[in-house]
This record gives sequence, C-alpha cells and structure tokens, in this order.
Amino acid sequence: METNFDKLLDFPCQQNFKVMGVAHERLPEDVISCLQIHAPGDYTPKVKPSSKGNYHSISLNVTVTSKEHMETIYIELAKLELVRVVL
Repeated sequence: METNFDKLLDFPCQQNFKVMGVAHERLPEDVISCLQIHAPGDYTPKVKPSSKGNYHSISLNVTVTSKEHMETIYIELAKLELVRVVL
C-alpha cells in the first residue's frame, strides 16, 4: 500500500484498531488470536454492540513497529471470517 504512515508516526507506537464484525461470541477471541500472532501482547478489547445487536465493534490498542507491521495487521484482521470492516 502507498501510505505516509512512516512519515507521520514515530515507530514503535500505539495504534487503535477498530474491528466491526458479526455479533458472535467467537469474534473477540478470533481478533485477539490474530493479534497474538502478529503483535503479541496483553489485550483488553472494548466490545460495543450495534443498535440492533447484529454486529459488534471491538476496539484495541496495539503496539506497531513499522508501516509494514501496521498494514499486515489490517490485512490479517480483515481476513477473519466474522470480520466485516477494520478501521
């Protein structure tokens, strides 16, 4: 991806990832499992249900070490079956 993250951020830094997906009990577990592979750490997700309860929004702070590391996390989270959007 062609981005300017490396010019705007001082790595390593904390990045907030917001993951929106199907309201399923497995969603937070899947997201954290993915993060443990690419950015091991102790995560405490904030989960918010949508107004109709069909979707959940999960927010997590992750330490990223480079532009490539950040892009990898976005890509890998987006591949998860229950995930619909990663911001």
